[in-house]
Amino acid sequence: MSRIHEALKRAEQERAAQGGTTQHLPAEMPPSEPVVPQAPHAEASGAAAAPAESRSPMPSLGGASTFETLMARCTPGVWTPDLKTMLFFNPDEHLPGTEEFRTLRSRLYQLRERQPLKKVLVTSSLPKEGKSFVAANLAQVMVRQHGRRALLIDADLRGARLHTALGTPATPGLVEYLSGETDEFSILQRGPMENLFFVPSGRVVSNPAELVANGRFKFLLSRLESLFDWIIIDSPPAVPVSDASLLANFCDGVLMVVRSNATPFDVARKARQEFQDKSLIGVVLNGIEAGSSPYSQYYYAAYGRPAGKDGQGKA
Repeated sequence: MSRIHEALKRAEQERAAQGGTTQHLPAEMPPSEPVVPQAPHAEASGAAAAPAESRSPMPSLGGASTFETLMARCTPGVWTPDLKTMLFFNPDEHLPGTEEFRTLRSRLYQLRERQPLKKVLVTSSLPKEGKSFVAANLAQVMVRQHGRRALLIDADLRGARLHTALGTPATPGLVEYLSGETDEFSILQRGPMENLFFVPSGRVVSNPAELVANGRFKFLLSRLESLFDWIIIDSPPAVPVSDASLLANFCDGVLMVVRSNATPFDVARKARQEFQDKSLIGVVLNGIEAGSSPYSQYYYAAYGRPAGKDGQGKA
């Protein structure tokens, strides 16, 4: 050991004689600071680089986690709904069809006692069977109960009609969100009916199925689900395109709309097969002629409500 000590002492004396210095390296190097890339020409243009969050392609609800925050950030707009089809915007509380929607609401609450049920997809076999009419009025009747909150989403990116029926702008909407161009607050609309919110379809695109399947629709629902009692989603018809089956993967149940004396039986059965592994929670018969049911005749006679001449308002 003395020889080793003498050798180290001699080496240190030699380094001192040569004017060298002894370097002491730290036992552990500190982590280096991350390098943040600057936007090209940012200094020349005088613009500061945007934060990383604002450049993120995935929209985010940010720190909003309460309905009060949502109300504060989503300002109400002007809606001009079609009073012939948007039944609960009409001052007449006894329009044909309103009681049927209240019954449908009760049935859904009964189902909720047995299974998780909040996100409901409304679809049909073919176009023009009344699915958008049913979806819109179902959302309206939900918020007629005190304190209940409902979100109506127009996910029919091929033939959107809800913004026309509600009298609202079509953009920005679901397409812009799914494309990563905007966030949740930019597409949520709030109108004159308390606690009813609406997401329009957005601009027309050539690849709706790919947008629906890109994962952002599921992300949107996960962000908004806790803020609402019900989320009602209007989808394209199930037979001509695959969108409805894709959307059903993100929902708790599927409500099928068929039109009286119009929907072929084999087509309705084919649509049912599209949701074999999904939860089909019910079927709505739409477009029945007023007074064709003896029960409705009794109801209108007993409560003094005259039956209408057409069945456009029937669900």
